[in-house]
Amino acid sequence: MSHPQPSVPSAAWWRTAAIYQIYVRSFADGNGDGVGDLAGLRRRLPYLRDLGVDALWLTPWYVSPMADAGYDVADYRDIDPVFGTLAEAERLIADVHAHGLRLLIDLVPNHCSARHPWFVEALAGGPARERFWFRPGRGRDGELPPNDWRSYFGGPAWTRIEDGQWYLHLFAPEQPDLNWEHPEVRREFEDILRFWLDREVDGFRVDVAHGLVKKGGLPDVGEEPDPADLPYQDVDGVHEIYRSWRRVADSYPGERVFVGEVWLPTPAQYARYLRPGELHSAFNFEFLCGAWEPGPVREVITATLATHESVGAPPTWVLSNHDTIRHVTRYGREETVFDMGDKRHGAPSDLELGVRRARAAALLTLALPGGVYVYQGDELGLAEVEDLPDELLQDPTWERSSHTDRGRDGCRVPLPWSGDEPPFGFSPPGADRAPWLPQPLTWKGLTAAAQAADPRSMLSLYRAALGLRRDLLAGLTPELTWLDTEPGVVAFAREGRFACFVNFTGAPVPLPGQVLLASAPVEDGLLAPDGCAWVRLNPRRPVR
Repeated sequence: MSHPQPSVPSAAWWRTAAIYQIYVRSFADGNGDGVGDLAGLRRRLPYLRDLGVDALWLTPWYVSPMADAGYDVADYRDIDPVFGTLAEAERLIADVHAHGLRLLIDLVPNHCSARHPWFVEALAGGPARERFWFRPGRGRDGELPPNDWRSYFGGPAWTRIEDGQWYLHLFAPEQPDLNWEHPEVRREFEDILRFWLDREVDGFRVDVAHGLVKKGGLPDVGEEPDPADLPYQDVDGVHEIYRSWRRVADSYPGERVFVGEVWLPTPAQYARYLRPGELHSAFNFEFLCGAWEPGPVREVITATLATHESVGAPPTWVLSNHDTIRHVTRYGREETVFDMGDKRHGAPSDLELGVRRARAAALLTLALPGGVYVYQGDELGLAEVEDLPDELLQDPTWERSSHTDRGRDGCRVPLPWSGDEPPFGFSPPGADRAPWLPQPLTWKGLTAAAQAADPRSMLSLYRAALGLRRDLLAGLTPELTWLDTEPGVVAFAREGRFACFVNFTGAPVPLPGQVLLASAPVEDGLLAPDGCAWVRLNPRRPVR
């Protein structure tokens, strides 16, 4: 099978790429059923090309009962009908490449769907259960779970079936964990990789990359577990899996890459996943979760660069994704630190402040060396939708937490493209159904169409920044030098020519050199509070 390849250079493209995350069911609806699909995405490819990103990452598009929005996969080699067909996926890959972009797809190897043929077979008993974690229960009659592990979604990580055995699911009961000690599991996923690499995808985002392998004997975690030594994450055997995957990917032409979702408590643990021959890169959640304050921002950038330099890997910079509170809302709160254990109904957010900070954060992340991820809607300045009706919430966290955690639906509301009222161009005219989650009426002024005509909008800022990033920064070395500034200002230079200034103070601060782009007003050479500016330090000397 042959598709046009991207026009951008292939050598280590991923080291500096700007990658746009597409939550498929909320991006664009092509057939009017209220759910985003591949037809809608294909029609919006010119928008993504013109935005200035280098690649796209799609959340799972596989056949799924959608117990967890597609992260419960029933067939890894086909497309769920709600999104389209395998033939449409192949056409999408070709179209993405024709627009000069690359495509990463989500891979979910820690667990599959309870409706996957393997698990259906396992429920019937016999050797098929060895592909999963079936165990007898504890207690006199096996009425207690095999150990004390808890699900990330709340409640026990074990479910009992009719014959009395229990199976492990670190997420929802509809997502049984696969046993990566079983050779059939390893062979199956290497074949899945080849299936999609043969169709010329450019790589994979690996869900729960720190999971997969479990510690022998499945020991209890105890009442005070050590976060750095949990028996269901970061077990040594996981690294051999990724080394075998790299051998598969490296056998294909071009740079085919793996990006890991790696949530771990120490930099040393994280760095092991990025050693030569393993994953190419991983998400930098320390930066995403950090406080929007000058000291913590500088510290996390310094630590991130040092961690990645130790293994020769490029850093990545992430502000939001489909699992986290949108940073416009997060930055509008007095407490800007984010933790995955946070509930979705925190303190009220000052959205005007959040937007100012989000604009500054966008320029900061795009100025840093390495790769950057933009979650759909970040470029529109969308906030978390916090008032979704209870009866419409679909995230399994809502039910598993006994309605104490509203889950992740608030950052997954369908995008506003155009028009003055819902569905804001998300669905075609005359669509039969409303979007699967309701859009706020206040999004009227935040549609892509409205912002495209406003040079001061968030969308215009992103387009300008991504264009300058590609034209001016791509050729710079990854070294970064901190500049001496007044308290409350964070500033760094790259190659002594380009500099980035962030004003965390409550007053305007002076800028040296020629201002290339700013997130906030610059008057008489002064950058406004909560602003970020890109500066050419020596106007007579070009950045490149």
